[in-house]
Amino acid sequence: MDPDPGGDFINSAIFKTTVLTVTFSSLFYFKTQKQVVNFGPPATEAAPVSVAEKKEITPPKKKKKKKTIYLTFDDGPNKGTKNVLHIVEQEQVPVTLFVIGEHVYGSKYQFAIFDSVSNNELFEIANHSYTHAFENKFNRFYQLPDSAVKDFARCADSLHLTSGIIRTPGRNIWRTDSVSCTDIKTSTAAADSLYEKGFKAVGWDLEWHFNKEQRPVQTPEEMMNQIDSAFAKNKTKTTDRLVLLAHDQVYIGSDDSASLHSFIRRLKEKDEYNFEQVSQYPGLHP
Repeated sequence: MDPDPGGDFINSAIFKTTVLTVTFSSLFYFKTQKQVVNFGPPATEAAPVSVAEKKEITPPKKKKKKKTIYLTFDDGPNKGTKNVLHIVEQEQVPVTLFVIGEHVYGSKYQFAIFDSVSNNELFEIANHSYTHAFENKFNRFYQLPDSAVKDFARCADSLHLTSGIIRTPGRNIWRTDSVSCTDIKTSTAAADSLYEKGFKAVGWDLEWHFNKEQRPVQTPEEMMNQIDSAFAKNKTKTTDRLVLLAHDQVYIGSDDSASLHSFIRRLKEKDEYNFEQVSQYPGLHP
């Protein structure tokens, strides 16, 4: 039988159809896959790693001030107390005033000054006796322990003092829960009696002396050197804590009050001291 004359045509058509179908299917599949990729979530580009993520950066710690200075002033209120008040307010440092009862009631001016410092949070008021050891009769005062106790009690009652912190006039006596010493042994009985009655005596580690003309002896530079030496040689009653004794009446004149101001500024500029009131001294906390 002769071959079908249209067979070649049919076969050719089938072949072409098959090729087109395969080609179309391949194109459709490729396009579909591309669309799937395009409609998926967008690729996230890896964020660059910051220096902080590679290595945690810790800010430098502020240098801790380990040494503490307690600025204390005896014998007020008097004419120099007002200058001390102004300087302390300008420099914003806490201080402790050991006041004398007779001086508070000595004049309207002194009472007004006492009222000002009592209402200022930078000032802490403590007991320096009522009569300042029977007006500087030190030997007799300390030979009569009962009278000494009564004198401090009178000051506390008349000025409404409640802390029980005292400084003994003319004597560097310590009677706290952590320190106990007496510079002149004949004062021991009176010091013990005061402590037994609830008074805690705070002496001093360093004194800013004054002469007969009521002028400061040491310069601000000399005081700074003495403080550095006291800390370096551990010549304080408590390690890294120094109680400084000064006197209000020394700072009446402008030159002398300027010396006090310069001294306090120098202490602050060293940036290694804390300043606290005496009630924060170890063994005196309420």
